[in-house]
Order: sequence, then structure tokens, then C-alpha cells
Amino acid sequence: MEVSQASHQIIADLLCERTGQQLTENRRWRVGSALSSIFRENGISNVDQLVCLLDEPRRRAGDRDLATQVVEALLNNETYFYRDKPTFDQIPEVVLPALAKARADTRRLSIWCAGCSTGQEVHSLAMLFEDQKEFWRGWSIDILGTDVSHRVIRAARSGLYSQFEAQRGLGVAQMLTHFEETPDGWQIHDHVRRITRFQQHDILSPPPAIRRFDLILCRNVLLYFDNSRRTKAFARLEQALAPNGYVMLGAGETVVGQTSGFEPIAGLTSFYSRRDRVATSNSPAMALSR
Repeated sequence: MEVSQASHQIIADLLCERTGQQLTENRRWRVGSALSSIFRENGISNVDQLVCLLDEPRRRAGDRDLATQVVEALLNNETYFYRDKPTFDQIPEVVLPALAKARADTRRLSIWCAGCSTGQEVHSLAMLFEDQKEFWRGWSIDILGTDVSHRVIRAARSGLYSQFEAQRGLGVAQMLTHFEETPDGWQIHDHVRRITRFQQHDILSPPPAIRRFDLILCRNVLLYFDNSRRTKAFARLEQALAPNGYVMLGAGETVVGQTSGFEPIAGLTSFYSRRDRVATSNSPAMALSR
């Protein structure tokens, strides 16, 4: 579907205003397909017509905000269980054992998945703890998933996935162990979900918790920000991370040349720590060196 320059700019400005994300020229091709369901639901034939309607007041008080529909449709919600598994496997193999040593006195872990989409990443982490529940017995584990999109947060809270979604990253044994097959799809078990929670949150806003996080996963979120917003996002992550904690970014993201608040962790891929971390014998950084 052809999108005029003027309409593209209006849509791009709306997305940036609401989320901070950039709709660059090389992403113009996906605007029409991403908005196709909105066209059907609202009887709209093209993007130019949609842009005109965005200036109109809602037709009924009960109508869902059309601008919100547009923004949420344009967000990249690509995710799946145990995404980028070789990189993800560093969490159970290295990061969690190091954090277990570093937090042995409090026996408490707090994890934040920023840009969690429909929840697969959060539930992947929860399944790691469930698979090692004897080791983590007596610990307080809290995994928070946040996303700017209300729609995907509702989906994440439901813990219900289609056959296609469940099979992306999960083996049959994992599906049978951690899920129940229902007429509506695969429902993750409540005993897995008990350590998870979800809320709508914009990463450019102040952190979603007063207590700092031991591990933050923020993968493939910063890719869509311009330099100034990326700098602000890094500042929010630094504010939210415990001095001896970990940040995990996406494969195409880095802190190098982007922020002075973080540095790569030697021996790990896609993991970073705060430069002001406290190098004690109980810190994850020291645990990795032993």
C-alpha cells in the first residue's frame, strides 16, 4: 500500500510522541500491513483516510482511542520463548548462579523485563526458576514485565498462547510440563506465573519500582530510539539497576559509544554492568572471575 510522505510523517510523529520510537523511512513499507486490521475494523481504505480520522473526536464515548490503536499496531512485538537461546542460556548457566552467591544474605532477586511484549520472555525466566525450584526454595523471586502497549500487557497477563506461539522456542516436554492445553490454546500453569507480574510502562519514564533490580532484560527496545531518547533510556536503566546487577541488551544493541553509565562484562555476550558497581567478594562481577 502506497503511503504519502505527509501521512507517513503524521503517523511517525504520533508514534514518537506516544512511545519515543522512530518510524524511519526504511520502515515505511510495513505501515500499510501493520494497520490493515484497523482499516477493516473502522471501514478505512487507506492511510490518508486514517490520518484524517485521527483528527476527529471519538464517535462514541465507548470507542477505543483510534490513535492508541494505531500506535500499538505499529509497535514491534516480535518475541518468543527462550529467544536467542545461546545468549539467553547465559542467564541460567552464569548470571543466576552469580546472583545467587551475591544475594545469599537476602535470598531475594528482582528482575525487570522492559519491553516484554506478550510475556514469553518473562515466562521463560519463570520456567527457569520452576525447573530449579529446590535450589531456589526459600528465595523471594519477583519478575516484572513491562511494555508501553496496553494490548500486549493484557495478553501477557493471560498467560495463554496459541499453538504457534507455544511451539516457538518450547519443546514438547516443556509444553506438557509448564502448560495445560485448553480449547483456547496453551495456558501456562499458575505455579509458574506466581512469581511474575505485568504492568504498562514507558521505559523513558522513571523506573517502575522503588527497589533496584538485580537483572534487567531490555532487548531490541533501544533500536527504535533516536540518540537523545536512547541516552535517556540508558539513564533510566542505570537508575533502575542495582550496583552489582546485570543489564541484558539485544544482539544488535550496545552501550559502546552510547552511554558512559555501563560497560560490557568480559566473558558474556550482550550483558553489561554499571561502571560504579561495588567490587565486593559477593558481587556478580567478582563471582564471574572466580
